[in-house]
Amino acid sequence: MDLAVIWNKFAEHLQSFEGIEDYEMKKIAGIPFIYINADLTKEEIENSIKRATAKSMRGKRLHSETVYVRRREEYYVYRHRFYVPQEKMFCCGNLCVDCIRLRG
Repeated sequence: MDLAVIWNKFAEHLQSFEGIEDYEMKKIAGIPFIYINADLTKEEIENSIKRATAKSMRGKRLHSETVYVRRREEYYVYRHRFYVPQEKMFCCGNLCVDCIRLRG
């Protein structure tokens, strides 16, 4: 799965929301940060991020994580990432609740 496509969809959805003036994604030391300039409160920005994330991940087996970092001048800075969930691929014999053998 190419996460670049997911990031592009995320950017399109986020910029389509009313109140979001500017969006920029930077990777610093391999960690993606998003910079958002908006005429919204912090809570409204976070709701917009959640909605854009949900729309861009629809139909995919992905998870996301968003962490507020700081406010820099007119930008809100968040650490945001998409990741593939780790799942067990074999039975280890420990009678785990999420054992691969119990899938239907």
